[in-house]
Amino acid sequence: MAGPVATSPASGTAGSSFADLLRRFAAMFYDALLLAALLMLATAVVLPFTHGEAIAAGSPGWMRHSYRALLVAVVAGYFGFFWTRSGQTLGMLAWRIRVIRADGSPLRGRDVFKRLAAALLSWSAVGLGYLWLLFDRERLTWHDRLSGTRIVSHDAHGA
Repeated sequence: MAGPVATSPASGTAGSSFADLLRRFAAMFYDALLLAALLMLATAVVLPFTHGEAIAAGSPGWMRHSYRALLVAVVAGYFGFFWTRSGQTLGMLAWRIRVIRADGSPLRGRDVFKRLAAALLSWSAVGLGYLWLLFDRERLTWHDRLSGTRIVSHDAHGA
């Protein structure tokens, strides 16, 4: 189900192609498990200092907002750390896919935030932004297009 061969010189080996939907979802599932563990760890670190009130409905607004900001920072930090260093989260590494900019270069911090924000849009439309790649000529999702990034897959000999 892989799309056309990527022509960007920095996209990887000659065996690189745009990643299909199944690989993307499998990598997202792996990353979701890892992120759940990181979010639980962040919560465990916060709770002793707040006496369990960081997530209680009746806790002060500043506390709830600070806690939510911490969780968003953990998610952004996870993707930002991996995408700017190797272009692969741990889930993406397992499924041999990588995120790159449209020109084939590695992502920068700004690209990470654009991609994450655009991915929220893709999910908020009941996942239509992801399913779009099934109909897109270039096999791109909404967030690929909006952020100027691409997910490419690599064969067993790829990077």
